[in-house]
Amino acid sequence: MDQSENVVTNIAIPLADALSKLLGSNVEIVVHSLATETVAYICNPFSKREIGDPSYLSELDFREGDSVLGPFERVNWDGRVIRSISAVLCGSDSKPAALACFNYDLSDIMAAQNAITALIGAPVAPQGPEVLFKDDWHEKMNRFIVDWCRDKNKNADTLSRDDRKDLLDDILRTDGLREKHAASYIARVLGVSRATIYNDLKAARKHRIAVTSTI
Repeated sequence: MDQSENVVTNIAIPLADALSKLLGSNVEIVVHSLATETVAYICNPFSKREIGDPSYLSELDFREGDSVLGPFERVNWDGRVIRSISAVLCGSDSKPAALACFNYDLSDIMAAQNAITALIGAPVAPQGPEVLFKDDWHEKMNRFIVDWCRDKNKNADTLSRDDRKDLLDDILRTDGLREKHAASYIARVLGVSRATIYNDLKAARKHRIAVTSTI
């Protein structure tokens, strides 16, 4: 067993299991293997990521000596605000081997805060520090889908077939599908199969070509 696998199996996963039981279902814990740059383990998954998904850690700004990254705030696929912090786990050679990310769902706290703010008129706290990932396409996709659904007064997990096609058509107008696994991620967020998304995208592309050719 190499250093990275040892840290993931014998340190990160037991840590994730223990903290998951202590902190409850409002905290998602994601273990990333730095050797394979994939998700190695998840507790309380609510971000629509799965074990084996790419971690996209190549753009992570590691600095020598860093052991804790964050906290920072992100937007989940369903619009909930998530506060995240990550711990860098090293092997016996003192080299980073795994990353344990703790994602805390703030929706209940923010609902209570908004209620209190409405009563006492307290100022809203400013946004948190800069996000951990410089160019996290999951975050961008989440924000796009959340904003699109808010504008249309829709819910991402209950879109009709026509609504889904309209959303995909708008996504095609951006660079949101340039990532290799973007279509699979969208399928998970929308609660449909990958085949459904691929078929809808194929139809949307044909429609765009037909519209363009008539102009």
